[in-house]
Amino acid sequence: MAPHPVVQAIIDFTAGAAGGIACVAAGQPFDTTKVKMQTFPTMYRGFIHCFISTFRQVGVRGLYKGSSPALIANISENAVLFLSYGFCQKAVRYMCRLEQGAALSDIQKASAGSLASIFSAMAICPTELVKCRLQAMHEMEASGKIAASGHKSTVWTVVKTVLKTDGPLGFYHGLSSTIVREIPGYFCFFGAYELCRSTFAQYMGTDKDGIGMLPLMFSGGFGGACLWLVVYPIDCVKSRIQVYSLSGRQEGFMKTVLAIIRSEGVLTLYSGLTPTMIRTFPANGALFLAYEFSRKMLMEKFGD
Repeated sequence: MAPHPVVQAIIDFTAGAAGGIACVAAGQPFDTTKVKMQTFPTMYRGFIHCFISTFRQVGVRGLYKGSSPALIANISENAVLFLSYGFCQKAVRYMCRLEQGAALSDIQKASAGSLASIFSAMAICPTELVKCRLQAMHEMEASGKIAASGHKSTVWTVVKTVLKTDGPLGFYHGLSSTIVREIPGYFCFFGAYELCRSTFAQYMGTDKDGIGMLPLMFSGGFGGACLWLVVYPIDCVKSRIQVYSLSGRQEGFMKTVLAIIRSEGVLTLYSGLTPTMIRTFPANGALFLAYEFSRKMLMEKFGD
């Protein structure tokens, strides 16, 4: 028996939040390295140099810089994403004229995930802006793009700066590039995840829920790898917009893309891809493992 829609929504929201926490715990050091390389590609020779330099400058805590907004961002994004994913699956069934509760194909689930990403983009943009600025604050000061404050940057100091200089709407710098990134990205994310699970299930002679922990984590990592390979240049532009707006530069998506290509070349749009691809398997594997197990546990307890 299917649970009440409100109970189902709470289960999806809670399981998504659990997945977000696991994702940050497993992948934050690589995300910090990615943002530094995206926003200051000429400052580091590569992933290892950036990783070691950050560790030497500020220690392990520096690699987890921005963890607080990252936790808020990932919890809010994945909670809203998986909550919306459940509703969007119903919308896809309606558009495809299927009965509610009918099984969806992998492509239909990918379409539902793509639609759900529009709602998650609204939730993640403000917290991701704060996270990116915290992660790149050292480089912004070292390059002279902003004056050195002499004080330790915290979530609250970044929030106060945004409110003071741009007001509440300042938290939505990069929203258009976030939405442009999310829609194709999450189509690939959910599509690759479901396709990989289907392949494992067919090979093992079981259903998707019975493939086990390691195939589940690999499927999540594979989905994340497909997402980033497709949308990485868009994410690079988004990071530039969100970080550089701190120095007063208010350029839009297309202007930023063209400026990067003209002055730094197309390959700059892929700066930081290495730590992103390394991060995607542990981070997204942990995300889906926590989501699927939390959802299963909650469905067994509250689903009837």
